[in-house]
Amino acid sequence: MKAPLFLTPIFQERIWGGTRLQDLYGYDIPSRKTGECWAISAHPNGPSIVRSGEYEGMTLLELWEKHPELFGHYESDRFPLLTKIIDANDDLSVQVHPDDEYARTNENGELGKTECWYIIDCEEGAEIIFGHHARTKEEFAGMIEEGRWNDLLQRVPISPGDFFYVPSGTLHALCKGTIVLETQQSSDITYRVYDYDRRDQDGNTRELHLGKALEVTTVPHTFHKAEPAIIKTKQFTITTFVEERYFTVYKWDVHEELNMMQEKPFILASVIDGQGILHTEESRYTLQKGDHFILPYQMGSFSIKGDIQLIVSHP
Repeated sequence: MKAPLFLTPIFQERIWGGTRLQDLYGYDIPSRKTGECWAISAHPNGPSIVRSGEYEGMTLLELWEKHPELFGHYESDRFPLLTKIIDANDDLSVQVHPDDEYARTNENGELGKTECWYIIDCEEGAEIIFGHHARTKEEFAGMIEEGRWNDLLQRVPISPGDFFYVPSGTLHALCKGTIVLETQQSSDITYRVYDYDRRDQDGNTRELHLGKALEVTTVPHTFHKAEPAIIKTKQFTITTFVEERYFTVYKWDVHEELNMMQEKPFILASVIDGQGILHTEESRYTLQKGDHFILPYQMGSFSIKGDIQLIVSHP
């Protein structure tokens, strides 16, 4: 039987980052400007590391390449997903991501980036930028050129527990005071459209990518409202937020016990709150807030007991 793979995250410092990844999850962050926890990642820019067990010390990237049997010999030239926790201590730049075809052609074979957000926590009155008001590409370009950001950008109020599906081509930004679990394609391509004229410690503004952004942004904006499907029992609640071509994403709220069979090529899981015990056919593992793990192919039946919340995904 195959054992679950527990992972040590990699952290990325960002101009808009803070300390809440340490405050909330006890992570050992590199600085007070830590913006991203790459929790389950096989991306070359930050692969997470197996924490314990038979493959301890290997990166997920190495594991994917050397042990395809753990992932059901999943047909992909790279590990397809990336799970992050993002600490938006300040506003992120307004940005857009390309689709697979555009990225393959223009970004050295990188994947495009469709993503989704689960709002773990946010300040009262927090919002995100999600879409825009331009009706044509010409109007979109004109509003950017004239700096009419208030007219262009669509702002959406948010609350903890909200979920947003963000397909490639969607103009978007997380705003100040937000903690998000992001499930995305394994890509690190971002086109910045607007960065509030911020300057870094050397007095430089960050690069914008307006030409590429104009090419890939969906105009007019199409709103994708995810309608979750909910299975609720006394012992657990399973919410399916989205099922689409790149990923399916769930929330598992375990109140007492959840019993399941691992029937996917592999499952990614992140504990966002609470604690519990993962029982497999072979062993038991303590789960606590901030843990990230993969349930490999043919792991068999398992149960999670406790009072615990997880965001779970698979390709």
